[in-house]
Amino acid sequence: MRVAKTRMSKERLVAFTDGVMAVIITIMVLELKIPRGADLVALRPLIPALLTYALSFVYVGIYWNNHHHMFQAAEYVSGRILWLNLHLLFWLSLVPLATGWAGENHSAPVPVAAYGFVLLFCGIAYTILARALIRHHGVDSLVAKTSGAKLKGMTSIVLYVTAIAFAFIDPWVSGALYVAVALAWFIPERQIERAMAD
Repeated sequence: MRVAKTRMSKERLVAFTDGVMAVIITIMVLELKIPRGADLVALRPLIPALLTYALSFVYVGIYWNNHHHMFQAAEYVSGRILWLNLHLLFWLSLVPLATGWAGENHSAPVPVAAYGFVLLFCGIAYTILARALIRHHGVDSLVAKTSGAKLKGMTSIVLYVTAIAFAFIDPWVSGALYVAVALAWFIPERQIERAMAD
């Protein structure tokens, strides 16, 4: 006997996720220190922290954008998907901590590696959530059609692991790899927009 899939409204999940992501961005900007001086030279010591903040802002924006597209295609959720979404939000909630630590210690191996570790698990959590949604809706569903970029997702995970290792050799290479992954995901997949338009 086949058990029917649980169908819950997705609206509360989406609203809660939007709120948490807004708080994450707010916390990150509040962590930035006010310059000690009234000229542009006073900004120089803050440049690493500002650049790390900008990168993290882009990352959170990418997750928000892709999450939005994915749940536009979803019709309903389950209790399991609610927990997997919280799993993603847990890792995203650590982004401000990792951002602040790496921004203050941009050439130190452990903070740079920790930043990559958080990004890695954000990526893994998002992948798990996307696969659960596809399983819940079926392989012929709109969710399945719009969740492409499997190769890009796996490549990103490999680049995160590489960047974490490089943090102990050359932290600047790690930073470049984090930027490269963000650039790869900056523009949403075109197949999402095409599938939603059909």
